Amino acid sequence: MSIYTKKGDKGETGLLGGSRIGKDHLKVSSYGTLDEANAVLGIAYSMIKREELKSIIHNIQRQLFVVGAELASDEKGISYIKKLVSTEDITYFEKVIDEYDGLLGPITEFIIPGETTASAQLHQARSIIRRAERLVVELSKTSEIREVVIKYINRLSDVLFMLARAEVYYSLVDQVITKVLNRVEVNPYLVKIDLHLARKLAKAVERKAEEMGVPIVCSIVDEGGNVILLHRMDEALLVSVELAPNKAYTSVALKAPTHNLAPLVQPGADLFGLHQSNHNRIVPFGGGFPLTVNGKIIGGIGVSGGTVEEDILLANCGVKIFESLIEVKSND
Repeated sequence: MSIYTKKGDKGETGLLGGSRIGKDHLKVSSYGTLDEANAVLGIAYSMIKREELKSIIHNIQRQLFVVGAELASDEKGISYIKKLVSTEDITYFEKVIDEYDGLLGPITEFIIPGETTASAQLHQARSIIRRAERLVVELSKTSEIREVVIKYINRLSDVLFMLARAEVYYSLVDQVITKVLNRVEVNPYLVKIDLHLARKLAKAVERKAEEMGVPIVCSIVDEGGNVILLHRMDEALLVSVELAPNKAYTSVALKAPTHNLAPLVQPGADLFGLHQSNHNRIVPFGGGFPLTVNGKIIGGIGVSGGTVEEDILLANCGVKIFESLIEVKSND
């Protein structure tokens, strides 16, 4: 059978049921936009590794064909569709949203798509579904559209938003698991953090902490997580003497800022209990950053004494100061 029929050469297309309409009809734009979203979901599906996400996406793709077929039907054709989407499908979407909302926690800032390619594709599919929703709502003013179809499309965009967040979360989980299983690699570069550099870095962080009125402990470790310097300001909390070097160690051991670990060690999360390993040296909250040269970790910085936000700000300030102080040496 040839893929071309020539029946649409005059700008018309056939509906399920036999009637024909122009290709510029709002009905065609509506189901065509769902088809567009389905194609983007296929790209995301091919990139995602987590089976539970792939299963949800594949189910959505199959249902989009059903919704598209309903929109592409005339009064006669809709009777040919065996199983239309129903309130049960909307309830399922709401269950998925609630489950991932409980896992991922509340959103505290606007999400900019692009943390992973697959999550960006899911955000693109979500935005296309939003466009489809606007078209279907407009179509409903002149054509009979079941209310459950509009609700389904609306809830679908919410599901895709949550799946995009979950994809970022699981990608981070996979990275952390890989890093935990591997020992910290010896840095091949000649650049090392010595005591002189560590002191300059800690003093610079201390000046910033004084400006903020926050007494802190700042610790610098080498590429193996060994403490080079422990710098305590007057009136800093005693507990910070232990937390600061552990934050620095964690950032080196897991090759990531410590605040990225917080959602991963909560009860029910994939890495729950990780912070209780390795003699409780793993610290899953903000204030620790790896120090890198040309993408290679040569040490870490840990700050403790303020709020989580203050510790993150001061430790990140330390990273910026480090980058301005270090002179990269080549292997030549």
